[in-house]
Amino acid sequence: MLYYLFDYLDKNYDFFGAGVFQYISFRAALAVIFSLLLSTIYGKRVITFLRKQQIGETVRDLGLKGQNEKAGTPTMGGLIIIGATLIPVLLFSRLDNIYTLLLIVTTVWMGVIGFVDDYIKVFKKDKEGLQGKFKIVGQIGIGVIVGVTLYLHPGVTVREKLKDGAETEVVSSTTAQVDEVVAFDTAQKSTKTTVPFLKNNEFDYASILTWVSEDLKDYAWLIFIPIVVFIVTAVSNGANLTDGIDGLAAGTSAIMVVTLGIFAWVSGNIIFSDYLNIMYIPNAGEITVFIAAFAGGLVGFLWYNTYPAQVFMGDTGSLTIGGIIAVIAIAIRKELLIPVLCAIFFAENLSVMIQVSYFKYTKKKYGEGKRVFLMAPLHHHYQKKGYHESKIVTRFWIIGILMAVLTFVTLKLR
Repeated sequence: MLYYLFDYLDKNYDFFGAGVFQYISFRAALAVIFSLLLSTIYGKRVITFLRKQQIGETVRDLGLKGQNEKAGTPTMGGLIIIGATLIPVLLFSRLDNIYTLLLIVTTVWMGVIGFVDDYIKVFKKDKEGLQGKFKIVGQIGIGVIVGVTLYLHPGVTVREKLKDGAETEVVSSTTAQVDEVVAFDTAQKSTKTTVPFLKNNEFDYASILTWVSEDLKDYAWLIFIPIVVFIVTAVSNGANLTDGIDGLAAGTSAIMVVTLGIFAWVSGNIIFSDYLNIMYIPNAGEITVFIAAFAGGLVGFLWYNTYPAQVFMGDTGSLTIGGIIAVIAIAIRKELLIPVLCAIFFAENLSVMIQVSYFKYTKKKYGEGKRVFLMAPLHHHYQKKGYHESKIVTRFWIIGILMAVLTFVTLKLR
């Protein structure tokens, strides 16, 4: 909202300093500062409120050291992250940007699903929470909304690099004193995405159908939308599984989000897209403001969530975090990088799948179920081995940083 106010003041009254709100970097800086202040200062008040309302965690006895001490710790702390994200976004973002609107809808949608799940656990005393089928329906629902919007909305376009000899466009660079010559085609609808580590690192989902017949290109949504649904569901569940020990989900998510923020900024900047030889996505740079607010909310939440945690995010936070990360990655055409960037989520998901599958297989074959891990998800395996949860979290953060660096390397390593 403030963007439009200062834009009006700048255009009509030449108000001193109002023009600085045109810069994404300035508004992103304001968003992260404001989000940090909200989550740290008002986060304490939210925790106090949750404690007074006796909205505490119900702990299942899994035989883990220090587990019982966590009983009664305030949960639903994801409300801190959601509030600290949405308020700066509403203040500093351009609300006519389709990517920003899509992320706001995702945040609210996934937040509601997680809130209902936590509400059932806390107030209905049902440890299972919202039934899995209803969670899946909700995740599929937002996946369909995101997929349809990205596929059909006229504001979601890309501009591809032109071949040598084609007409070029002269663009004024804010990072240099001279104009930059860039070679991009006009904006157009596309179902292309980025494939890491390959020389011609673009893949068109439509090609899955067009290899049969070019006439099937108009039916690319049959491929694109289910892929979006799968990614949103998988990443949100991965974040949910990762939220098992203090600071793990929030810390690893913050690393992923900052990485995606850099990708969003360079993908939405015509100069850097040209220099890095990556897909230029008009208007995608505005996502950076949302990401800055989101990252600030996560880091501020960590102030209270690191060991020993004063509050847990609950499904209100974990499902929302996963949904947002998935939608950002899809919007900036980097979803195929998720197994690398979100390696922690991927490993947590995979450990559960392996554990359950192997247990069922051995039980059917030998009459007794066997396990690959001492306990799943993966972080509980290391707890069972005797590692303190702070050490587990720190080492997972280090792995997350390494994966983020490897993700950056994909920009040039082809």
